[in-house]
Amino acid sequence: MYSLLKKALFTLDAETSHDLSLDILGAAERLRILNLFAPKIPSDPVSILGLSFDNPVGLAAGLDKNGDYFNALGQFGFGFVEIGTITPKPQPGNDKPRMFRLEDETAIINRMGFNNKGVDYLVERVKRRRYTGILGINIGKNKITSEEDALNDYRWAMEAVYPYADYITVNISSPNTPGLRNLQFGDNLKQLLEGLKEAQQQLSQLHGSYKPILVKIAPDMSETDVKSVAETLLANEIDGVVATNTTLDRAAVANSKYAGEAGGLSGAPLTKASTEIIAQLRSYVGQLPIIGVGGIMQGSDAVEKIKAGADLVQIYSGFIYQGPELVRDARRAIYEAR
Repeated sequence: MYSLLKKALFTLDAETSHDLSLDILGAAERLRILNLFAPKIPSDPVSILGLSFDNPVGLAAGLDKNGDYFNALGQFGFGFVEIGTITPKPQPGNDKPRMFRLEDETAIINRMGFNNKGVDYLVERVKRRRYTGILGINIGKNKITSEEDALNDYRWAMEAVYPYADYITVNISSPNTPGLRNLQFGDNLKQLLEGLKEAQQQLSQLHGSYKPILVKIAPDMSETDVKSVAETLLANEIDGVVATNTTLDRAAVANSKYAGEAGGLSGAPLTKASTEIIAQLRSYVGQLPIIGVGGIMQGSDAVEKIKAGADLVQIYSGFIYQGPELVRDARRAIYEAR
């Protein structure tokens, strides 16, 4: 059924089909008919970050930026769902067109630019939560906020989502917000994480519960960069890391008509690079939890990320191309590889 639906949706431009797909899912969930089509995924619990995940395969941030559809998406058997990236204030994102399907390469380029309705909107949606699995909320800074003031935006968003998230991911690696990736390195990263750790401690006391903080990093790093980031994460007692975001490297799609489009590349061309970053990270962070994401297009890709050192995995572009069966295939492959 998904192959037929995909064929129809892929006749539309990428962003239109993205929005229409989510609207259809949302309507099916509200009508209580979505479970008739969703695959049944056996439980395979994983305990990490102080949380119990029903299985190790999650949905990456980016598909449901505003928290409008996670109740529907959660019915596809994900062990966890991450929503966002959300910013303190609403913003429209970059000009359209800003999303491109590279079908021959099984890839997507996007330069969405954290288009979202603001953290207050998302919080109101999450307050109506029906999804019973683990819910992560991914936070970012507004485009108009300077690098020097970035901590204020992240604290603002963290304070708003803290009571409603099971974990919080700090996105400092999107290539589509100018200067954002500069926050991954040196004193910028140190000062940001010190401030967020302080906020986490205050919020933990205020709400009487500890919510893990993870940091999402880019794949476009040297091993020296990875080592430096790992040391800063450990020094600031960050709870985990999400590896990786999209890439700026176009080598694998050089022959595509969209190769010259600005934005982050995801999908199959990212598989190897993301897995290599995970392996490097694991060698430097010890037992720090890692969520592996980037180019999981089949079950074996998920297994390779687990073997490289990931504790959990997330999918996004693979879900667009392969549909809900990828969730079941990835969970089964991980289970059988143990």
